[in-house]
Amino acid sequence: MANFSKSNVPQFSVDVYQNEYLPEGGREVNAIATVTSTGGGTIGSAVGAPHLYSAGQSPDAAVAIMVDCSGSMDYPPTKMRGARDATAAAIDAVRDGVHFAVIGGTHIAKEVYPGNGRLAVADPQTREQAKQALRRLSAGGGTAIGTWLRLADRLLSSADVAISHGILLTDGRNEHESPEDLKAALDSCAGRFTCDARGVGTDWEVKEVTGIASALLGTADIVADPAGLAADFTQMMEAAMGKEVADVSLRLWTPLGAEIKFVKQVAPTVEELTDRRTEAGPRAGDYPTGSWGDESRDYHICVQVPGAELGQEMLAARVSLVVPQGDGSVQTLSQGLVRAVWTDDMAASTSINPQVAHYTGQAELAQVIQQGLDARKSGDVDGATAKLGRAVQLASASGNADTAKLLSKVVDVVDAAAGTVRLKAKVAEADEMTLETRSTKTVRVKKQ
Repeated sequence: MANFSKSNVPQFSVDVYQNEYLPEGGREVNAIATVTSTGGGTIGSAVGAPHLYSAGQSPDAAVAIMVDCSGSMDYPPTKMRGARDATAAAIDAVRDGVHFAVIGGTHIAKEVYPGNGRLAVADPQTREQAKQALRRLSAGGGTAIGTWLRLADRLLSSADVAISHGILLTDGRNEHESPEDLKAALDSCAGRFTCDARGVGTDWEVKEVTGIASALLGTADIVADPAGLAADFTQMMEAAMGKEVADVSLRLWTPLGAEIKFVKQVAPTVEELTDRRTEAGPRAGDYPTGSWGDESRDYHICVQVPGAELGQEMLAARVSLVVPQGDGSVQTLSQGLVRAVWTDDMAASTSINPQVAHYTGQAELAQVIQQGLDARKSGDVDGATAKLGRAVQLASASGNADTAKLLSKVVDVVDAAAGTVRLKAKVAEADEMTLETRSTKTVRVKKQ
């Protein structure tokens, strides 16, 4: 595990938003913790000089690009060509000194570059060699994504670096291994590297691709037109190059008698973290958040506290950002507090904090889109109409314009505020898949 000194760790802050007032007998405390990482010099460091680190940075990173080379990548031929061009563009965005490799994925995983079970170190020469090696990529064979991930893990673990990252592109379903094999591969890779996953075209399985990204704390998206791959891959690689701190955990400590009901990331996407807890000492648990650059994320924390009498107050939870050190200890990057105060002031105890209300709605939005699309696929018109109507209502109320626009390609909106919609008779497959893939993307709460 890499040792992070204070000199090369960006500044982290934790801001807690909540209504701490509970009525007599009230036991549920909800809070939004906004975690912000700043001062790492990552924003704009790639602009104009993508291979240079900002002052004081070292290229303490490794990245593996996994490219689907199964037979279906030849239909249409623009798909394989787009994948080669996209990978070349991503290689151009790898900074000097970063370790990297390219993997060709079919029903087996092959090292495309550099080969011999190694990673290359990025410089003008190795980037050019890697792009030459891409010309040998051709389509043929099946799809077994677990084998690609396991090879990426082996290669990435050969480098003694702080940040390990994967980028995975597929155009089809994972038909040449069992779901259990893929899950086992994800379980073995989780916590070892983060991974962004992309589906190209419309013949892949949304839940498979989003499941890979979720398990490995990365992003997922659709690139319906292969022509858009190069721009997307460049953006992904630049984001990966901006990460400076790996293995950051949200550590929650609760006092005796209190317990965590759930923890979920709610911005920039909804990600359930409750079941990913690992114990971290008496009454404390760690929830993984992956790698960080200059960015901000929001987390919804729900704590059940013991009942108390009017006028009493207590610390319901302590929220800490921690990162492991080489000696087995952790460094605390920042802290915030969640409080509970019992009051007979009805106005105080019944008001809902605006951040909590907003993200509760965003989480419901993601859920009802999934439920609505599942109902639509199964032929349940009434169920699909009700759920997608509720989604339109939530998107409209929260100002989530991107999701509202995606919904309008699947339903005809009669009254957005009321959630009155009609299912469209014909929906382009790419539009439906885009809505499903991006359903967990949220908007930040409006400033009061």
